[in-house]
Amino acid sequence: MPAIPKNKPYRVGRSATGLGLFATKPIKKGSKIIRYFGPLLDSKKKKDDAIENKYLFELNNRWTIDGSVRKNIARYINHACKPNAESDVKPRKRKVVIRAIKNIEPGEEINYDYGTDYFKAYLKPIGCKCAACEKKRKKKRAEARAEKLRLKAKAERKALKEAEKQAAKAKKAREKLKQKRELNGHSKVAKANGNSRVRVASKRPSAPKPQAAAAIPAPALQA
Repeated sequence: MPAIPKNKPYRVGRSATGLGLFATKPIKKGSKIIRYFGPLLDSKKKKDDAIENKYLFELNNRWTIDGSVRKNIARYINHACKPNAESDVKPRKRKVVIRAIKNIEPGEEINYDYGTDYFKAYLKPIGCKCAACEKKRKKKRAEARAEKLRLKAKAERKALKEAEKQAAKAKKAREKLKQKRELNGHSKVAKANGNSRVRVASKRPSAPKPQAAAAIPAPALQA
């Protein structure tokens, strides 16, 4: 890492995206933090126009700063969608200064918005990792988990309701069957009671006894 004078209010350190620039002292809103500098590239020259790297800072249609040089400490400042600093571009002077747009506390990472073109070319394909985007992704993940739990709870409630419905239906069917059996039982008892009568043996008239034949006197024997 490049050496930084002790009187400067920043240091290079590890961040979520690799290396970053961090405040070592309070930095007031509106104050100059650091200059973004490097060789000037002229787009009218083929040699300059052919240079490609992620530290190119375009001043206007013609002039671009090649900030890839080691002494350009400002190149360590990372992009943020909700930054605490901004780039103050002065095309006529061919100069760029990074200024604070918020009060920055010691230990806080310094960042600024790289612009739409840089974002689309370098950050969008891999996903922006600034604090604001990480917070947004974290919120989306939390919402997705909450939605998943909500749907799961809804499915469980639906399954429980269906189970209760089936249980009530089965109970009703059992009660109906029981009532039917009870009615059948009462019907059989009533039928049995209706057919059971006490039979009294009736005296049948006895057949007339045969009367003894009258004695017929034997004929007298003639002498």
